[in-house]
Amino acid sequence: MRVAVAAVLVALVLLATPLALGIQTSFFADERDELERVALAAAIHVPPQFVAGDQVELPAHERGTDVGVYDLSGRLRDGSGPRRADAIARAARGGAAARGRADHQLVVAVPIATGEQVIGVVRASTGTSQVWYRVILAWLGLAGTALVALVTAVVVARRQARTLTAPLEALSEKAGAVADGDLTARAEGSAIAEIDQVARTQNTMVERLARWLEHERHFTSNASHQLRTSLAGLQLGLDAAAADPDADLRAAVTEALEQVRHLQQTVDEVLRLARASHPGVPATARPTAEVVEGVERRWHGTFAAEGRRLDFGVEPGGEDLWIPDRTAEQILDVLLDNALRHGRGAVEVTVREMGVAVAVDVSDEGSLTLDRRAVFERGATTSRAGSGIGLTLAREMAEAAGGRLTLARTAPTTFTLLLPVMEPPPPPE
Repeated sequence: MRVAVAAVLVALVLLATPLALGIQTSFFADERDELERVALAAAIHVPPQFVAGDQVELPAHERGTDVGVYDLSGRLRDGSGPRRADAIARAARGGAAARGRADHQLVVAVPIATGEQVIGVVRASTGTSQVWYRVILAWLGLAGTALVALVTAVVVARRQARTLTAPLEALSEKAGAVADGDLTARAEGSAIAEIDQVARTQNTMVERLARWLEHERHFTSNASHQLRTSLAGLQLGLDAAAADPDADLRAAVTEALEQVRHLQQTVDEVLRLARASHPGVPATARPTAEVVEGVERRWHGTFAAEGRRLDFGVEPGGEDLWIPDRTAEQILDVLLDNALRHGRGAVEVTVREMGVAVAVDVSDEGSLTLDRRAVFERGATTSRAGSGIGLTLAREMAEAAGGRLTLARTAPTTFTLLLPVMEPPPPPE
């Protein structure tokens, strides 16, 4: 607002100063022209007998204006004015009109001629105070106009300033909300292009920040969920070996090493998922039979301890197909852990060949009470002890590997995992 008002003030000064000087010059020039007109009108009424001493009858003129007729000797013969002709009146005896100032008066003198001979001079004068009075009145009018312009500029500047500051204040408020932890706060658009661009940039920044934070939270949840089962199995195996004095320590250590290797693979897979910017093909693959055998080895004892049967089957044609092994193992771990915690009865894992893909069905004898659309939502669970992360994580892993995880049936509960068939690595030369 200060910038706008200062600009208007500068413009008014630059415009009003020459205009005021022009008013002054114009008023004084007009007054001299008027005095010359009055003097010429009086000169016309002076007869040639004026030289012989005849009386002169001057025409009427405005009050405050002195008009006098002077002979060549400089004596006032008729009218009003100084008794003796001044320098300006004497200058007019040369045959041309003369103008000037004398004793705070504007003076104009014109010659009176008969034929080509000057016989006298008409002098017209008026006080400069009257002209200054009109000039000051005009200046006051000019100042009033400038004041109205300045007030209008202030009003417009305040309105424009509010137009500029309102979206900035709203933008600052949204930025403060984000700083306080509200990542849902979004800046609104503005009619001012530059401010609108800042608002869009801030919204983009907040959206990316929210995605990064959500990504980090998901990574933490995914890692803790996947590591929990592996660590629990490792701990149970070591506890059992430590509690049994007749236990085969070599076998216990071998099993623990296998669990540790699986734990390392779990960490690698979760990290790979966290770093993946788009679905891609994992780097490692193994035959389906080997993957299923490794999963059965890890989970058979856990289900047996709960008194439940776990069956694995590979239909003909599917044994030698290569699939992303680490992804398949992690997803099957999630599905089997889900069946163990939330399902009932026997659990059956069936591998089927489907051309360019391998289908793995995991079913138990229970029924799903959760809405089909909410099964894969993060946080959805049918158990108070569950975290609702496993199925969401399993689907993300499947999609990252170019596959898909779906709920095939709700009773009995059956999940189907589709994974792409991969080319086996070339034999070493």
